[in-house]
Amino acid sequence: MTTPLFDRFVAPARAYPQIWRTLAGSVLIAATVIAWVLAGFAAVALARGTDAALAVADLLGTQDGPAGTLLLLATFVGMALGPILAASWLHRRGAGTLFGPAPRVLRDFVAAAAGVGAVYGVGVGLWALVYDAVPNLDPSLWLTLLAPALIGVAVQTLAEELVFRGYLMQQFAARFRSPLIWAVVPAVLFGAIHWDPTAAGDAAIWVVASATLFGLIAADLTMRTGSLGAAWGFHFVNNVVALLILGTEGSLTGLALYRTPYAITDADLLAVMVGFDMAMMILAWLLVRRLVAR
Repeated sequence: MTTPLFDRFVAPARAYPQIWRTLAGSVLIAATVIAWVLAGFAAVALARGTDAALAVADLLGTQDGPAGTLLLLATFVGMALGPILAASWLHRRGAGTLFGPAPRVLRDFVAAAAGVGAVYGVGVGLWALVYDAVPNLDPSLWLTLLAPALIGVAVQTLAEELVFRGYLMQQFAARFRSPLIWAVVPAVLFGAIHWDPTAAGDAAIWVVASATLFGLIAADLTMRTGSLGAAWGFHFVNNVVALLILGTEGSLTGLALYRTPYAITDADLLAVMVGFDMAMMILAWLLVRRLVAR
């Protein structure tokens, strides 16, 4: 089950589809992420000294406040560079092949972002009928940080799309015909990286379930459009809402204007909330499918 657009999207990956290359590319991506973070620490140490580098490392570990969240988002530059290097060094193809046609990427990003924004706006409104949001950041500070925060979320979501819907999905589709491999496996891997029982406790499984559902939705949109635009736009707005507008208490709330009155560790309540979020996600997916088909 593919489309002509998806076949063209996958075509550059067919020249070197060997699974060992994809596995090596995955290792290279992980190494690039680590190298980027270590290079950042080294740069701080050279400029400000070891104590400053240790302070930055501690801030990244705790992800405390706006600075900690922005620092975490900056680490995703390494994740964005990883698949670009893997595509070039191991598969002999350019960075642009990971995105799809540029005009299509831009068009689908805007369409998906608009559609998801409309559905999620209704969803947040319905949520507000039941719960009172807790103020988090001062509005003036939030506005001051909004531009770098939006850039950070754009980088973070693009990096994840490049890895899971760009590099892995393309390389798996070039090697295997079944969508159970090229669509489902990257979605499951995407869900797995969200497993964090330390932060979420017994509710961690619900976070993974939601992320896996998004991975399947993103795979479908990529298959239908032959570019990362729709998946990236969907992912971007989803994370803007979760990170910048209404953060869940106990999760990454450093840049959020508001936070929820319940914590991410409240497994029973979070199961209900994740179910609601997944329903909104599915409604948004159905709308975006129509928008990008035009």
